[in-house]
Amino acid sequence: INAEYMGFRPGTEEGDYQVKLRNLIRFLEGGDKAKVSLRYRGREMAHQELGMQLMNRVALDLDEYGAVEQAAKMEGRQLTMVLGPKKKK
Repeated sequence: INAEYMGFRPGTEEGDYQVKLRNLIRFLEGGDKAKVSLRYRGREMAHQELGMQLMNRVALDLDEYGAVEQAAKMEGRQLTMVLGPKKKK
């Protein structure tokens, strides 16, 4: 199992979000874990709730492909979450 990485920003626009989501789905369907991280810069730190909303949206959108193994948590200026592939039935 490999761990793949995908980085977001609080202001990630819809088009970019869809591309990143497609890549995450590809990772999870391939049986890899996915580490999703969101980096804050400067004044974005004052609006950490925007990052949490984005992380929750990613988790919901990927619900049928994978499960959250490590819930989103802050590490310095970075919000990190780990997703694992769903078990094959």
